[in-house]
Amino acid sequence: MSAIMNATLNATSLLSPSAETYWASFEEISKYNVHLNLFERLWAAWYAYMQNDVLATGIMSFVMHEGVYFGRCLPWMIIDAIPAFNKYKIQNTKIPTAREQWDCAKMVLLSHFTVELPQIWFFHPMAQFCGLDTGVPFPSALTMVYQICIFFIMEDTWHYWLHRSMHYGFLYRYIHKIHHKYTAPFGFAAEYASPIETMTLGLGTVASPILFCAFFGKLHILTMYIWITLRLFQAVDSHSGYDFPWSLHHFLPFWAGAHHHDVHHEQFIGNYASSFRWWDYCLNTESDMKRAYERRAARMAKKAQ
Repeated sequence: MSAIMNATLNATSLLSPSAETYWASFEEISKYNVHLNLFERLWAAWYAYMQNDVLATGIMSFVMHEGVYFGRCLPWMIIDAIPAFNKYKIQNTKIPTAREQWDCAKMVLLSHFTVELPQIWFFHPMAQFCGLDTGVPFPSALTMVYQICIFFIMEDTWHYWLHRSMHYGFLYRYIHKIHHKYTAPFGFAAEYASPIETMTLGLGTVASPILFCAFFGKLHILTMYIWITLRLFQAVDSHSGYDFPWSLHHFLPFWAGAHHHDVHHEQFIGNYASSFRWWDYCLNTESDMKRAYERRAARMAKKAQ
């Protein structure tokens, strides 16, 4: 009986006939699966209504990515327009204009549709091949937390080594240089990059969970969505250019954040990791924030003369 129930709760097999509307699917799911919580019933109804797992996952993944990325960037754009926050700006003589930010946002949006959307579209077949679960019920919170922690470590390792390699020779000139257009970064600039960089550096975010699933199994796509949401938050925040008293690195010394990454954009070297400081610390590639401040003060003094 349990096996039959689990089978009926997977993807499009939830309901054989397709309901006319999403909410009709939701009512049917709710009627026969009272043991599911509200979010699980909403999730199951989506797959039942779509009757196409690839389409259902593709649409949900792309909408989630765009909503999270631009939704996280907009508050930083507003903060840039409020002078009271200028004292927290790391490079406070370089406040991006609204025009600069919108131009950057348009290029990022173009990249999302031309580079990332095709990858997202084929994500579901690859994920299912590796055993990723899209059904209900969802995994426990503890399971999701420990898996996401592993993904952060895996992605940070991938990002450090690939990012470091992109600062050498032709890889920098022809691939990575576009990302360094903004020496004082802002939120929208997090994914302002060449198509090759978008695909290769982004591979760490997607491939880490897929590899984990291929070797250990028992990974739900909801866990992956939460992981990608947190990773997008981290990427946007580290490019925000702000260091607040409540910024995470003040409480977790090994966390990178804007305090770490802003120096990388200003100096073009060092601080290659995405989320943590340990690779840069252990391999002596950590750029010194104090020296950056001293050089910045010297430049400002020279301009004032």
